[in-house]
Amino acid sequence: MDTTTLDQAPGRELAVDPDEITQAFEYYDEQGWTDGLPVVPVTESSLAAFLAATDRDPDDVLFHIPHLNRSMTVRLAAINAALAGCKPAYLPVVIAAWEAIAAEPHPRRGIWQSTTGTAPFLVVNGPVRTEIGLNSQGNIYGSGFRANATIGRAIRLGCINVFGLRPHSLDQATQGTPAKYSACIGENEEQSPWAPFHVDNGFEATDSVVTAFVIRSVMHIEARHTMSPEQLAEDFADSIRRTGALIHEYTSALLVLVPEHADLFAAAGWSKDDVRQAVFERVVRPRAELAAAGKDAVSHKTRWRLPSGHPDSMPDTAAGSDTPDVVPLMSHPTSVQVMVAGANNAGVSSVVEVFTLNPPRAIPFSAVKIGAVENGAGA
Repeated sequence: MDTTTLDQAPGRELAVDPDEITQAFEYYDEQGWTDGLPVVPVTESSLAAFLAATDRDPDDVLFHIPHLNRSMTVRLAAINAALAGCKPAYLPVVIAAWEAIAAEPHPRRGIWQSTTGTAPFLVVNGPVRTEIGLNSQGNIYGSGFRANATIGRAIRLGCINVFGLRPHSLDQATQGTPAKYSACIGENEEQSPWAPFHVDNGFEATDSVVTAFVIRSVMHIEARHTMSPEQLAEDFADSIRRTGALIHEYTSALLVLVPEHADLFAAAGWSKDDVRQAVFERVVRPRAELAAAGKDAVSHKTRWRLPSGHPDSMPDTAAGSDTPDVVPLMSHPTSVQVMVAGANNAGVSSVVEVFTLNPPRAIPFSAVKIGAVENGAGA
């Protein structure tokens, strides 16, 4: 590590005293405007550079939460992007992210305030990934890439500073998730054997798109042991159908496959739909195993899983089927979404636990083209 300080760096002349920057951060922290980490002080001149990166009116509403009566505008999105350490060129991605989030019904229903500890999760597709240096090819959930870290963080800071979602206050997460700091990845389109995620969902390959999910956790699956697509599908299914994941009657998942696993499926002639269908068919549990965990029935009020002896319980949907002793834990094959991301160096993929409505939406995500004006997205 180079221990040269900023004021010692060759060719650098400081326009401000570093102590003043520290004082500014301490002030921001005292106001509760941070996520616990230092933020970048924002001035009107630095904010102007962000607003110049978009054609949107600063007062345009990107997202409104009715029960909080608070709105995210383009100007507020830009301020929080600047605080997060974004470059101005990232702002169009941040704006599209907010509009994708606005199309997701969960936040408007208070899910970000939930004890469950959910967080927004962003997937970026298209040319913008290379234009801004957004990582899609290794350590995708980790550190090291400014675009990933700060775009995701801009959303979290907006949640805190605009919507007041602070821990121990409006944010009531019992334990939370590291994704509450930042969760933004790119798809590794270049090393995928299939069409990119955004193309699967109606966009052009040349479009840059942000997709928003609401998630609870990311679980890594070590699967270097097999060349059988059926065995690999079973490994993913077994990870999804664990009883601890079952809050509602059904669950959903985003499979983030590394190129090695995607190539294994593709070499066997499997499409993404084949992967989705194979996993969906395997995400079942014997009712006796659900009963052992106290999750063999659902609530009359919420359809959350609970014991059949509970006074609020009612039979789940599978109880009226031809095979009541075998319980499907997903409502439809679209409850499994598939994308490719990560390095092509090992068989380590992940299951992202996607939080869906109950009954679940047919498509458990919302996508927005970067630079497009989403009329009514903030309504």
